[in-house]
Order: sequence, then C-alpha cells, then structure tokens
Amino acid sequence: MASAPRRRVAIATLAPPGECCPYLHEAVELVGKRWTGAIVYVLLEGGNMRFSEIGSAVPNLSDRLLSERMKELEARGVVERTVLSGPPVHVEYRLTEMGRALQPALSELRDWARRWLDEDDAESPAPAPARATAATR
Repeated sequence: MASAPRRRVAIATLAPPGECCPYLHEAVELVGKRWTGAIVYVLLEGGNMRFSEIGSAVPNLSDRLLSERMKELEARGVVERTVLSGPPVHVEYRLTEMGRALQPALSELRDWARRWLDEDDAESPAPAPARATAATR
C-alpha cells in the first residue's frame, strides 16, 4: 500500500511550544521597524514611486529616516532601486517579489488595526499619534 505524500511543514510550526519562531521574529522586526511597514504599504498601493512621492505619502517621515529605511529594505531584497537617465536623472523604487509577497499580511494587519484601534471604539481607544521629533526624523 502506497503511503500518502509527506506534507511540507512550515518551519514556524517547528518552534518548541512557548518559544517564538526565529523566522516570525525576524519578519516582525523587519516590517515592524518604525516607518517600514508604512513605506512598504505605500509602495504596495503606489507601485513604482520616486523618493519624494514615498515621503509625501508617509506623514511625519523625514528624508533622512526614509533614506535609511529604503537602504535597509533594498539590502534585505524587499525594495529595488532604479536610476532612470534624464535629464533630469531620477530614482524610482519598487517592491521586489519578496516585498509584494507582504501584501496579504499587511492587508490583514490593516484590517485588524481598523477593527481594534478604531478611534471611535469606546472600549479600547487608539493611542495618540507619536510626535515627530528631531530624534525620530
């Protein structure tokens, strides 16, 4: 009698009970870093975008911090940077296949936030938005 084909088991399910999966932890740290999730979401919605367009779409994000995050995302393979010849020469950013694969997770997180962090929800009011300071710009 032939046995059924073995099912692939996601690595995340192999973490011992009570321990955080290292892959999940790394993913949350990457996307959950200040401004990074918003940047990826804006690129999911906007497609190819210039630096200034991304900056305009994410309120209170300084150019210095946007530049830092874009370099991090490019180094991790989430974002691709393309220099387009001019005149004038300009740079566009777009999500790679890896970056686009975050769409379902970010959509679910957005839906969760709309449900649980709704400002009109009297049971659990949303936290006040953080002020941009020199340290966060």
